[in-house]
Amino acid sequence: MIKHRVKQYLAQNSQSGFTIIESLMAVIVVGILMSAIAPAIALSVATRVQARRVELASQAARTYIDGIRSGTITPPSTTIERSTTQYFLDSVDPPTASAAGLASLHCVSLDETSGCSSTSSKDLVIQAVRSVTSTSTDADKGYRLGLRVYRADAFSDSTALQKGTKQATFTGGLGDRKKPLVEMTTEITTAKTTFQDFCDRLGGC
Repeated sequence: MIKHRVKQYLAQNSQSGFTIIESLMAVIVVGILMSAIAPAIALSVATRVQARRVELASQAARTYIDGIRSGTITPPSTTIERSTTQYFLDSVDPPTASAAGLASLHCVSLDETSGCSSTSSKDLVIQAVRSVTSTSTDADKGYRLGLRVYRADAFSDSTALQKGTKQATFTGGLGDRKKPLVEMTTEITTAKTTFQDFCDRLGGC
């Protein structure tokens, strides 16, 4: 009777727990799974970061437009004359990638320090230009406002900034910082703007 109990105990004890080989196999399987899903996780995080950056740039542009309309922000000094049929931002060169170019733009500081720095990955800068036509050159009667929003760290080196092609929201990396995050145009009206002024800028009514 005693021998039978000893044999039963030894049999149960030899089959309990994991062996070293089983543990190693589990570690290998987990490693393979992590390697497989790591790129997807990185892509998801990068896309979320870029989407958030584009969202902030859009908010900054809309806030700038509201400031222009309310008079709290001075209208841009850069004015170009174009035909009514042209998307005038295509004819506007991007700012110079330098400290002077950075300082000449409207700053939107989103980090802890005041002002915009070319070393900041959070700060944004806005390039603004107003467009008038040959039949409507009086800016006091309203104008078309064009905006490009860039990352401040796009000015960290002398590589030329780009125009026309916005950064993709879906990206596997941190995006091309030399491209604008947002481009948009809108009409700015004043107390002197008349219906005819709109017609002149839009090419007729």
